Amino acid sequence: YERFLGKDIGEENYITSGMVYQHVIEKERNLGYGGKCVEAVPHIRDEIIRRVEQAADVNGSQISVIEIGGTVGDFQNALFIEAARVMHMANPKNVMFIMVTYLPIPGKIGEMKTKPTQNAIRQLNSYGVQPDVIIARSEVPLDKKRKEKIAVSCSVRSEDVISAPDIDSIYEVPVNFERDHLGDIVLSKLDLNKKTKRTNFTQWKNLVKRIKKQKKTVKIAIVGKYFGTGDFTLSDAYLSVIEAIKFSAYKLGVEPEIHWLNSIDFENKRKLNALKKFQGIIVPGGFGETGIAGKLAVIEYARENKIPYFGLCYGMQLMVIEYARNVLGIKKANTVEIDPKGEDPIIGLMPEQKKKLEKLEYGASMRLGAFPAYLERGTLARKLYGKEIVEERHRHRYEVNPEYIERLSSEDLVFSGVSPDKRLMEIAELPEKKHPFFLGTQFHPEFQARPLSPHPLFTGFIKAAMKRRKSYK
Repeated sequence: YERFLGKDIGEENYITSGMVYQHVIEKERNLGYGGKCVEAVPHIRDEIIRRVEQAADVNGSQISVIEIGGTVGDFQNALFIEAARVMHMANPKNVMFIMVTYLPIPGKIGEMKTKPTQNAIRQLNSYGVQPDVIIARSEVPLDKKRKEKIAVSCSVRSEDVISAPDIDSIYEVPVNFERDHLGDIVLSKLDLNKKTKRTNFTQWKNLVKRIKKQKKTVKIAIVGKYFGTGDFTLSDAYLSVIEAIKFSAYKLGVEPEIHWLNSIDFENKRKLNALKKFQGIIVPGGFGETGIAGKLAVIEYARENKIPYFGLCYGMQLMVIEYARNVLGIKKANTVEIDPKGEDPIIGLMPEQKKKLEKLEYGASMRLGAFPAYLERGTLARKLYGKEIVEERHRHRYEVNPEYIERLSSEDLVFSGVSPDKRLMEIAELPEKKHPFFLGTQFHPEFQARPLSPHPLFTGFIKAAMKRRKSYK
């Protein structure tokens, strides 16, 4: 949603069952209900409604989109659907329902089937909810016959059945919806036609055109350990990183060819030569010891062979460890996450995190959210951002140990971004004269990347990768 809307969304926009139940239980424990018997209905339901309305008020929204996850019939979402029903009953002109459904085409039959959709909507009707609009997901565009069949059997107008076929780029979806007048339908049903200034789709349409016409490619390797799921590769584990790469690549007129590499494979250093074919390498965030030896070997290879390298969060910490071990000779350099009693803990726990972990406060206790950083003059980071102060989003417990900053900075490594109190190292890099792009961030720049405003660090990384593509044969 942040990527499509081009805006940051606050914590009030995330509503989970756990959050709702915890609040209701704590309120009951504190006599917030005056000793009354607390039940799922109405108390859990009403807390969901309160949070939905609060999110709309905080953001000053004309329209709030509430996505209820899962499938009709899941017990996990039943109370959320009940909350939506009650909201509609209280304000029928201000609430509408849009159902996303899938129309399969069985391979041996070759015919699009509408029966699963009909049954799903009948089940939704049993909860007291009738969709105003049906978005029909399918491999191919919905034909007139099926659209009319769904309309009649599901009690909606034919024009309120919107086709959503598979497409090459997800960023074409808003263009397709606009072509089918989904925006007009929503505004009409909510009586907002005369009150709403329509978005100019020109920039978005131009983005889609750029995506479709890319010819040249740039090969990027993401070295991680979270994308294996049985016999399949789950690239969504690093979705924000993938999209951030794409936004910058599209801006620069190239198509990113992203390869998934398991860090464990590179614990065998004979396999490192396979990295030569890539124009850029990213080590994203992560946790734990598994695969770390392979990541460190990859980082060393990228540094020595001047392959553009971008480390995110843990990828930045490992970049500093690799440099300390192999350049500065601090052979026992490590992170306390892996070796709590190590000889040279150059990556340590933040003081406030130590206190939390001593109290076993592991849940929702990391340094989380947006924090400012000051960028040093004459550095690559300052050049790419084009300003002195930036604000980026974080999610971590560990930091570069302040006791080692002087030693780590004794050669070429530069901490080009620091917190306002200069206690936290936010960005580490090698000067461009030493390496075309060797940079890591303690924060997650991928969370700030948008289709129409790519992140400057990712853009700088892709530019460096493009230069390598031209020079490396």
